[in-house]
Amino acid sequence: MNKRLANSLLTQLVALVVCVFVVHVFYISVVGPNAEVVLEERAARLASSEPFIPEQSVWVILRDIYQETCIILMFWAFAIMGLKAWNYLSEKKILEQDFINISEGMRVLPDDARGYMRRIQSMPETMSTRLLPRTVLVALQRFEATKNIHNVSESIRSVCENEANKLDSELSMIRYIAWAIPSIGFIGTVRGIGEALSQAYLAVQGDIAGVTESLGVAFNSTFVALVVSIIIMLFVHQLQRAQEQLVIDTQSWCDENLVRHMQVN
Repeated sequence: MNKRLANSLLTQLVALVVCVFVVHVFYISVVGPNAEVVLEERAARLASSEPFIPEQSVWVILRDIYQETCIILMFWAFAIMGLKAWNYLSEKKILEQDFINISEGMRVLPDDARGYMRRIQSMPETMSTRLLPRTVLVALQRFEATKNIHNVSESIRSVCENEANKLDSELSMIRYIAWAIPSIGFIGTVRGIGEALSQAYLAVQGDIAGVTESLGVAFNSTFVALVVSIIIMLFVHQLQRAQEQLVIDTQSWCDENLVRHMQVN
């Protein structure tokens, strides 16, 4: 379990480094230059004194460091969720397999449990460590030791509940990211408003360029942060629902394919 946790943390750190690199390169090569072109065009048209209503530009909305940070965190959350979705699909495939080969009408006695346990223990580690094989193995061990079907059902329920709690706790980092992104947007808002207020004396003199630019940073950072947070939370809820359904399906599989075949005599 410690090895699994260490691998998970290492994978998340690698994903973060990759996201920072890719997004920053994209900002340097695409977002920044395009935003500068749009701002220079706006400044030239405003200087010409002709009637002009500036249109919103996605490059200008995304160009500041706060928005870049939000985008980095968004892709980091997507990377973590992608790994969890991959694990979910792997677990789902095992549910489609009858790896203990108990056909309809067969009985499983306490003396038969060890033979079925050997089948699971002989499976590749990539499969035997999945939820369903682990649950079946615990159930067979409990059946052999206690010869009590009620205890087997309780052991299955306990393993599934522990797995559900573990899967939910593993989403804590994604939930933290979803909370941190709006906070970063609000930091950009506070700083932008502060810079605008510090240039209020220029606005009184008729130069409002600095004030409008600072207010643009303030509102754009909040806008991007809230949109990104909404997107992330949508995927988080979908992933959580899929994981909860996986645990329910595992318990149902054990009841249907194992417990109902067990007999003490």
